[in-house]
Amino acid sequence: MEDIKFMTLSKESKLREEILQKVEEYYNEVHKNRNNFVPGKTQVSFAGRVYDEKEMVHLVDSSLDFWLTAGRYADEFEKRFALWMKQKYCALVNSGSSANLVAFSALTSPKLKSKRLMPGDEVITVAAGFPTTVNPIVQYGLIPVFVDIDVETCNIDTTLLDQALSDKTKAVMLAHTLGNPFDLDTVSKFCRKNNLFLIEDCCDAVGSTYNGKMVGTFGDLATVSFYPAHHITMGEGGAVLTNSGMLHRNVLSFRDWGRDCFCGPGTDNTCGHRFDFQFGTLPQGYDHKYVYSHIGYNLKVSDMQASIGVAQLDKLPSFIESRKQNFEILKEELSKYTDYLILPVATPKSDPSWFGFMFSIKENDHFNRLDLVEHLEDDKILTRQLFAGNLTRQPAYKEVNYRIVGELKNTDYVMRNGIFIGVYPGIDSQRMNHMKDSFKRFFQDRELI
Repeated sequence: MEDIKFMTLSKESKLREEILQKVEEYYNEVHKNRNNFVPGKTQVSFAGRVYDEKEMVHLVDSSLDFWLTAGRYADEFEKRFALWMKQKYCALVNSGSSANLVAFSALTSPKLKSKRLMPGDEVITVAAGFPTTVNPIVQYGLIPVFVDIDVETCNIDTTLLDQALSDKTKAVMLAHTLGNPFDLDTVSKFCRKNNLFLIEDCCDAVGSTYNGKMVGTFGDLATVSFYPAHHITMGEGGAVLTNSGMLHRNVLSFRDWGRDCFCGPGTDNTCGHRFDFQFGTLPQGYDHKYVYSHIGYNLKVSDMQASIGVAQLDKLPSFIESRKQNFEILKEELSKYTDYLILPVATPKSDPSWFGFMFSIKENDHFNRLDLVEHLEDDKILTRQLFAGNLTRQPAYKEVNYRIVGELKNTDYVMRNGIFIGVYPGIDSQRMNHMKDSFKRFFQDRELI
């Protein structure tokens, strides 16, 4: 009987090995040489996926298990990524936006008693950024308090924090803009002094450090995105990280239907007391797998997504280095045009793992933002603005209850004049030279150099 089982396993292993070898062959035949570049014809994206045969092999390997929901690859990724980000706990979710939602939800839990976030409480944030950093505040009935930014870093102007504070303030939720850490010394001290929660949105900042410490380790919770544009990808995917066991339990509950049980998919009775508890007015011993302590969601990741992430993790250090190098090349090149451009500046004490190269046009009589954008786009160099620009001017926020500190002048300035272009690892020397040449021609055509 054992011999038959061994032979079956051997046959399965051999078949799997043959399939995965074919996948590697397929990558080399179909995908490997897709990156040939023709200046002015081949698109230079602002971001994109960078992969090789390993990601495709992992993906097919996971599909052969046909587990479909979170499984062995998800477990491996969570453990490895938590270590990499210097956190105790990592919970995978299906997107960075879901990560922000789940992280914020965790702070609304009744388990936090008097510290829980409640409707009507205020959360300090910025209007210059991506909407799903702010949306959970609105969705849970709290009030976003929008603070202006600094034009060079595009991060919160921390001199306005005290002005933003009120007796309703319960938390601060901020993104490290395009990989540039916000002033974590000042913000962390402000949160400790006023007993506020801090959520760090690290979706654009994986690998950025502040004062030698990894971003995400300063707050109560951190979020990450694995969308194809980000530092590593699962296609779709995200994660919530924390050093707090209680907050991690809350995160898992909100992610997994709101249930009180913390068993993984396909497992039962991890705690050994599945039928021993009394909850609410449920019968004594009601199955713990079907006890719900929160109004939750189902935001889990699939193991196929996680398998891609595991392969990407091995490349992460080189990806970060490429981003930093590309940023420095662009900054050196565009420093020739500082009469007309406001170039990005890293926050003091920080070492950013840049998501993009963000700059703003100085007010001048020769050209405006749209002139430069159209020139770059005509040269197939993709540009983006700072996401939503100023959320208070977006249609979706017309009826949202929020508070503004000051006038958001810098936020509006970046909205009108800001552009970012790519620094991701797919921008090789050919693409970089094309980008440099495009800027040179723009300024030469206007006789500005």
